[in-house]
Amino acid sequence: MTQAAPRRGLPPRLLVAVVAAVPGLYLGAAAYLGLPAPNLAAPVATLVYGLAIVGAAFVLSWASEAAQVDLSAGLALALLALVAVLPEYAVDFVFSFQAGQVFAEHGSCAAGAGASPCGLALANMTGANRVLVGVGWPLVLLVATLAVLHSRRRGGDDSASTHVGEVRLQRAMSVEVVFLAIATCYSLTLPLRSSLTLVDAAVLVAIFVAYAWRLSKAPAEEPELRGVAKWAGEKPRTARRATVVGLFVVAGLVILATAEHFADGLVQTGTQWGADQFILVQWVAPLASESPELIVACLYAWRLKASDSLGALLSSKVNQWTLLVGTIPVVFALSSWSGHGLPLDGQQRVELLLTAAQSLFAVSTLVSLRLDGKVAALLFVLFAVQFLSSILLPGETNRTVSFVLAGVYVLLAVVELVRHRGRLRDIVRDGVSTPLEDLSAAR
Repeated sequence: MTQAAPRRGLPPRLLVAVVAAVPGLYLGAAAYLGLPAPNLAAPVATLVYGLAIVGAAFVLSWASEAAQVDLSAGLALALLALVAVLPEYAVDFVFSFQAGQVFAEHGSCAAGAGASPCGLALANMTGANRVLVGVGWPLVLLVATLAVLHSRRRGGDDSASTHVGEVRLQRAMSVEVVFLAIATCYSLTLPLRSSLTLVDAAVLVAIFVAYAWRLSKAPAEEPELRGVAKWAGEKPRTARRATVVGLFVVAGLVILATAEHFADGLVQTGTQWGADQFILVQWVAPLASESPELIVACLYAWRLKASDSLGALLSSKVNQWTLLVGTIPVVFALSSWSGHGLPLDGQQRVELLLTAAQSLFAVSTLVSLRLDGKVAALLFVLFAVQFLSSILLPGETNRTVSFVLAGVYVLLAVVELVRHRGRLRDIVRDGVSTPLEDLSAAR
């Protein structure tokens, strides 16, 4: 890469992001370390933590772009997804740890009043997964379409991946699609179990390791950088790598320090309004914990990098269905001091079934490596139905609706797979065996 004289000092946009993040970072760190801090009302504290997460999301987007100077685009997006999903890890680990403690004391997760910690851990995980696909994917297409229209008004052209009403994935994204398909197929077996075990953890983590190893074989390419990413990417190699690592670390620390408090603030605010705890954990907390990756995805889409945008959400989905789900029983086992798996009751198995079925339909739509407006609208409508059903309908009726929706997702997935059956062999080959140099060269 041709080295240009780097600008001195921090770019103004980076300074603004850091300033936005500092108050939330301090409040979060103070809560963990027992430092003096103002006692803010829940809505105000939530706003402060939310601004910190937004600032961290911008820092993440710049770091991941600059990282592509030294890493392949796919591996950089996977790293971005891993850091961006830290809020989800933080929230789920808290509930999983609490569930383990309850299980160690009472021999089950049913003890005590209120919602079961076991159920809350899975409610947050399944809700986050469904938000990511049902809201995140359509949102990417919407923002990308608006970006294209804005670019056309200014005399620009469509990008290679971004068009009105359509996002086209690069061929190299076959890796994400195939590994998401593998994780989804395994996840379809989880509703048949009475617990989420350490064996499940080993299988799911192994899938993630294989996915990361596959991406590590991709060659690094010279990216087109702008703004803060250009400022970091044009530094000499040692300084550049230190800067990129520093940006990732800072963003990660901000997210870890604020995400749980942001989710708690939203839940507290909702509780004051009389909302159900399970609903708050399943839908409100995931909207908070998913916000960094959704913001980053929208930033990519607005820059006419829709393939990278959807790729980041794909990588996050792989991450959540493998590493996140796989580590939940590990945290539970460590907390309960036992080898027992995280218990699953009937409601939790239904939630897992619906989430796995949605994932199956989502991945089947990407066999053609494109997401169009009709599919995005269908993903959003089906998500809206399950969201409204969980809020408005009583438990048994909502469970029936969930079963019906799971069946609809599976039926739609079969239709998509039959429709694109001619592409199945190619995408599987590209995902697991085609040299990534060849995939990167094919746009």
